[in-house]
Amino acid sequence: MCLCVLHSTLNLKQNTMKAYVFPGQGAQFTGMGKDLYENSAVAKELFEKANEILGFRITDIMFEGTAEELKETKVTQPAVFLHSVILAKTLENFKPEMVAGHSLGEFSALVANGALSFEDALLLVSKRALAMQKACEITPSTMAAVLNLDDKIVEDICASIDGVVVAANYNCPGQLVISGEYKAVELACEKMKEAGAKRALILPVGGAFHSPMMEPAREELAAAIEATTFSQPICPVYQNVTASAVSDANEIKKNLIIQLTAPVRWTQSVNQMIADGATSFTEVGPGKVLVGLVNKINKEVETISA
Repeated sequence: MCLCVLHSTLNLKQNTMKAYVFPGQGAQFTGMGKDLYENSAVAKELFEKANEILGFRITDIMFEGTAEELKETKVTQPAVFLHSVILAKTLENFKPEMVAGHSLGEFSALVANGALSFEDALLLVSKRALAMQKACEITPSTMAAVLNLDDKIVEDICASIDGVVVAANYNCPGQLVISGEYKAVELACEKMKEAGAKRALILPVGGAFHSPMMEPAREELAAAIEATTFSQPICPVYQNVTASAVSDANEIKKNLIIQLTAPVRWTQSVNQMIADGATSFTEVGPGKVLVGLVNKINKEVETISA
């Protein structure tokens, strides 16, 4: 009897795993990271190193800038990345057993699990932001949030539209973001409402992220990623493209390149992490968006905002 109880307890411990998740663009706010800068020598050193690497004082915009200044892609992406990574580096007992990041957040996750260095990841994030900004300026494009409509219906409607519009972010059950050419997205939204969507709302974003419209950015970023050294991670990353655990450096690189034009499979990633043993999710970075999404995906797991 005692042996059975002991065996059950050991199994329970083996199946108790901490997952850390990292937010993407849209989580930024004025003042982000200021408390870290003022209260941690480690954080201050990393922020100043980031100012050097980027060639401008991003900390001034993060701490005191306007919402409009923070919304610039060249600022937003490095800012969210810096807040997430530096916060992770100041957390006590930070020992991730699995990590994932939403879009941009995947770069933060790869620093957290040791696959990328802080410096290399920041350079890649900066290049990614500039490449995406350039791609956005080529053709009028946008994204839209579709609420309370089955994923398959959303996918089918997108496929029926004449023009580029695709499912881009599988955020949680009943919340899917579509992305593509402006007119195609508008028409898709009309059809979504006709099909019973509670809402189909154009988002205030600069372009069609995670769609074929980002192909020029993907090509530009691919060379930079290929030239960057990736190390063996300490724990698997659940990548947006596959929604499965990845530990091989070459596969991580490949998926990171594909990510720009492929959908973010967040719902599928969280479900797979839970299937693989995750019992708690800690969001590291500005805001609590991912904690909210995880709660909608599965109400049984513990969620924490760092």
